[in-house]
Amino acid sequence: MTTAVLSMLFAGDSIRANGSDPLGSLEPKARQALAVQVTLDRAGFSPGEIDAASGTNTVRASRAYEDAKGSAPVEDGQPVIQYEITTEDAAGPFVELPADMMEKSKLPSLGYASVLEMLAERFHASPKLLQRLNPGARFEAGEQITVPNVEPFMPPVPETPPANAGAPAAQARSPKQPARPPVTVTVTDRTKSLEVKNEAGDLIFFAPVTVGSTHDPLPVGDWKVTGVSQNPPFNYNPDLFWDADASHSKTKIAPGPNNPVGVVWIDLTNEHYGIHGTPEPNRIGYTQSHGCIRLTNWDAMRVAALVSPGTKVVLAN
Repeated sequence: MTTAVLSMLFAGDSIRANGSDPLGSLEPKARQALAVQVTLDRAGFSPGEIDAASGTNTVRASRAYEDAKGSAPVEDGQPVIQYEITTEDAAGPFVELPADMMEKSKLPSLGYASVLEMLAERFHASPKLLQRLNPGARFEAGEQITVPNVEPFMPPVPETPPANAGAPAAQARSPKQPARPPVTVTVTDRTKSLEVKNEAGDLIFFAPVTVGSTHDPLPVGDWKVTGVSQNPPFNYNPDLFWDADASHSKTKIAPGPNNPVGVVWIDLTNEHYGIHGTPEPNRIGYTQSHGCIRLTNWDAMRVAALVSPGTKVVLAN
């Protein structure tokens, strides 16, 4: 367990040391939305990026929760905790990220751009929410900040990419993947959602997704997982993207949480197609992709922990 996570675990109380209300910077409606989002996230019904707003993703997750549990989600009584930013957190390294794909390919890694971005992803939150919860914070080592009370997300440790990485993303198979209980993954275009059900048909995980567009529609049908790759590089092939810059050429983009496919790639039997993370969690469920299925990095890792080679994946309109 890392130093960063250990330093957080002592702070289970949602009341600041000085006795002030950690939610004092939020209006009542935002407090309620935050509490519901934390409840959903902790129960495995992801609202996507936690932002203290009852948007489309939260509404859909709430409906899925109610359908599965038979009752509406109850607001979490302790939706936030205190976390002390460590020296390790503040040390980075952090990366200045260019927008151009060819410029990105020159970087040795695609890590976080700032402490704020890293901590926001760790606690499944939008950077703006962390700033709202911590007015005046500089996000420096030694500061105690208020964060959503969720299971912290830590990116997988980078490894040397396997030689069989494919395009458009690394479609590498982990050499040894543990056998897991059989599940079925269903992605539905209409609701922009992903569901994982066990053999009994019980919904065990739900998350918002971004799927294909009219240019790159979701390949409806039954497929299977062929493998899972953590920290994949991205093999950029502009020929596969209808809106790519004509001056671009094939190149490889280094791994990292800001890699175009995030921190995990779940390869499917449909060539060049997979389920993966994203460097833009705020856009999940609201925009279109270039064909593949995108989740927040933390939700993509949750799905990766439930599947194994041979897992059935149903893609539906």
